[in-house]
Amino acid sequence: MLIGYVRVSKADGTQTLAPQRDALLAAGVAPERIYEDLASGRSDARPGLAACLKALQPGNTLVLWKLDRLGRDLRHLVNTVEDLRVRGVGLKVLAGAGAQIDTTTANGRLAFGIFAAFAEFERELIAERTQAGLAAARARGRLGGRPRKMDRATLQMAMTALADPKAVAAEVAKRLGLTTTTLYAYVNGDGSPKAAGQALLDRQPLGPKPPRAAHQATAA
Repeated sequence: MLIGYVRVSKADGTQTLAPQRDALLAAGVAPERIYEDLASGRSDARPGLAACLKALQPGNTLVLWKLDRLGRDLRHLVNTVEDLRVRGVGLKVLAGAGAQIDTTTANGRLAFGIFAAFAEFERELIAERTQAGLAAARARGRLGGRPRKMDRATLQMAMTALADPKAVAAEVAKRLGLTTTTLYAYVNGDGSPKAAGQALLDRQPLGPKPPRAAHQATAA
């Protein structure tokens, strides 16, 4: 089954879907199986594309006028094409730079496989960059994961560090495993506590309470 998708960037009447629809109809796509959007390719809100991708079943072929009708950018395009391949959905492009893509033919399957290779390459690059970033962070004494929250002990260290006029807030935050935003939510630039910091300091620290009565008796 052939399912088509068409899109123009402007909904003000200066662009029309007619040429794309005519091309898809000529390629054998039934009128009721053509999904459409009036939105920029970079827009996340493309209900026509969302409905089209949802309707596609294994063995179906998605037909496009041009390849650029499908993706927001190269990464989105590659990932979408790879997702179609995994789902067993074909792709046929009628015009433009991607017109050689037609997975009903051997050459088209080869072109489709190139997109799959690009997708795999992109995933490997992301994983490699992530691992390199984590290794660099560990080398600087940082561990992976979410930044820690402010606690009483961390606050006191932050206040002491920022009391030094030469201290740089971003470096202090990094050493303490905080974001700069979190640091400044509790401490002023001169090391004095803000309202949130003072409230944290005023809380009773964890652990057994000091023996107030014995202390007072000794003092007496």
